[in-house]
Amino acid sequence: MKAGCFTALITPFSGDTVDYNGLDRIVRFQIENGITGILAVGTTGESPTLSWDEHITVIDAIAEKTKNKCACIAGTGSNNTAETLSATEHAVKTGADAVLLVDPYYNGPSSLEIRREYVEPVAAAFPDTQIIPYVIPGRTGAQLMPQDLAILAEKYPNMKSVKEATANLDNMRLTRKCCGPEFIILSGDDGITYDMMTDPQIKGVGVISVMSNIAPKAVTDMVALLNQGNTADAEKLMKAMEPLFNLVSVKTTEQTAYGEVVCKARNPLPAKTLMQILGMPAGPCRRPLGKLTKTGLDKVLAAARKVQSESPDILKPAADFFNIDIDERLNNEKYWEELYYRAY
Repeated sequence: MKAGCFTALITPFSGDTVDYNGLDRIVRFQIENGITGILAVGTTGESPTLSWDEHITVIDAIAEKTKNKCACIAGTGSNNTAETLSATEHAVKTGADAVLLVDPYYNGPSSLEIRREYVEPVAAAFPDTQIIPYVIPGRTGAQLMPQDLAILAEKYPNMKSVKEATANLDNMRLTRKCCGPEFIILSGDDGITYDMMTDPQIKGVGVISVMSNIAPKAVTDMVALLNQGNTADAEKLMKAMEPLFNLVSVKTTEQTAYGEVVCKARNPLPAKTLMQILGMPAGPCRRPLGKLTKTGLDKVLAAARKVQSESPDILKPAADFFNIDIDERLNNEKYWEELYYRAY
């Protein structure tokens, strides 16, 4: 794996089926705007609700469309090592450049177990394929620790990178300390990418991004500027995109007949909702993900309007590629009237 911006691609749906025409358009949009690589069927791509047949077919499609154009990372992780080995075998055969292994969710293995019973079998079975652990304890309830990551990196030549989404800078600093200066630390959180890449004790070199689905050129440019040491211009871009980065999850307080309830709309729901508003191929999320509340939708609209008003170049590539009028779509209710729950 190398430095740069990789898009954790959403999986577009049309009704109950994968929209492969829409997928083709999104991939072309990403490539045209200079993305370093595309992650097929990560958790942003709703891997938990795709069947394995769909999962494999989407990886096939993206591997074919990215060949000789940008890197393809296949999301093959699960909470079942046998399943992960099978999916990885297919991804390798289909031409994926790397695979992403999310920490096993729900069954909650220890870091030692994650290393020995999950990552090691994959790294050993596919020595010519780069293996990228994805550490996100807030979603999985488990965590591969920096010490075990370092043991893996020392033992396996194909284990030289991590997608880091702990939101814990101290954990990232320990990863750098344990794994050494050549180890590749990629941000798994748009909003913390700038901090990771400018912290001298972390020295992150890129991001696997959600919001690059919508603004691939801007996120790619920010990462490139940071890798060139141009922090001043990168910071300007980061601040311009910050309203979008804050939409990776949207938290609201809702009123019910029984009192207040905190409602958290999690990735990819806010991003997909904004893509639908803008007229980009995305479709709805699969159940049990559903819709935003009206308050949540208002937050999404406010963030997008702020970006469009203050930094229109960020959304211009989407407007040009998909032939859409951004201002019209952000200010005409007909484009979002079905995208939120009418009542709690």
